[in-house]
Amino acid sequence: MNPPPSPDLPPRRVLPTLVLAQLAGTSPWFAVNAVMPELQQAHGYSEAAVGTLSSALQLGFIAGTLLFALLALADRFSARRLFFLSTLAAAACTLAAAASAHSYAGLLAWRVATGFCLAGIYPVGMKIASLWFPRGLGTALGWLVGALVLGSASPYLLRALGAALPWQSVFITVAAVAALGGLAVLWLVPEPPPRTGIAPLRLAALASLWRDGRTRASVFGYFGHMWELYTVWVLMPLVLATRLTGAVAVSGWAFVALGAGALGCVLGGLLAPRLGSARVAFTQLSLSGLCCLAAPWMLVAPLPLFLAWLVLWGVTVAGDSPQFSALTAANAPREAVGSVLTLSNSIGFAISAVSIDLFVRLLATHSLAQLLPWLALGPLLGLLALRPLLALQKPV
Repeated sequence: MNPPPSPDLPPRRVLPTLVLAQLAGTSPWFAVNAVMPELQQAHGYSEAAVGTLSSALQLGFIAGTLLFALLALADRFSARRLFFLSTLAAAACTLAAAASAHSYAGLLAWRVATGFCLAGIYPVGMKIASLWFPRGLGTALGWLVGALVLGSASPYLLRALGAALPWQSVFITVAAVAALGGLAVLWLVPEPPPRTGIAPLRLAALASLWRDGRTRASVFGYFGHMWELYTVWVLMPLVLATRLTGAVAVSGWAFVALGAGALGCVLGGLLAPRLGSARVAFTQLSLSGLCCLAAPWMLVAPLPLFLAWLVLWGVTVAGDSPQFSALTAANAPREAVGSVLTLSNSIGFAISAVSIDLFVRLLATHSLAQLLPWLALGPLLGLLALRPLLALQKPV
């Protein structure tokens, strides 16, 4: 008979289950974006609607994250059950959004609600991982954020595979998948060992974002990253539509390009112990910034080069995400790590909401070739912020 696992070591199934559940639970994130052409045709939505709906979800996520943190829900109650209930709520909101799609106001409200529910999935899944994997968190984060990226891109795959089906099938499928992800965590992930030293959210921790040099470097690098990340994800189908025809081709390549970010997250997590999180983040942020600047030439490049550019952009624009989380967790004052992570994530998602809405609205009067290079402002500022950490961090 095999001995029972040590209470300090997680069962082998925990990380794979969390990764798959994170993928499933975050699948409603871009459900509307994947079927936006059909919604525009059926209900006459404007071109700017995709930006407003995407920003609405980001704002709902910010509100949910702050409320969950202020009430310390994941600390006061079982994080597993909170994750499960949040997936059920996100699934219900996704189905309600499909039923309300004829009303722009109704759809907007349900996307805000979906973002609120996602605050109980993505951050809470990370919370469960941090409790089970206090050591080697950087690698675990690489897998978990990679799952978030792949899950967010999955509606495009569903749309490509089910092009002959009604657009509502995407909403129904991601709702079912999200609920199954919650069930997997409830059934297969045991309660993590308790950790001491849990502190409630403290708004005073905002001061350390500026006063502490190492914390400032990591969070401002993250802010630059967030200016670019979600706007690239929202604009990717529009970029592909300039060269590809047909919903299947656009949706299929959108999944490939955006889903490739999962590879960047996992590889970055594997390289971080050897090279350091700062170097990994700096390299990926540099490459994604160069992809922004190359847009005017790549948009008219031969098709294989055009597609390779978008895949590289997808890999690097998301691949640095887990390293920024690891850097902030490592550099923030120990007594305020949770508060600093929560507040910096909220500010970062607010920046992404502004960037999405701004760039989508500017598309009415400017071309993609004119606009996309301006996304490089975020990586540029992020690289300048990260420079102090490069000098301090040595490979392990």
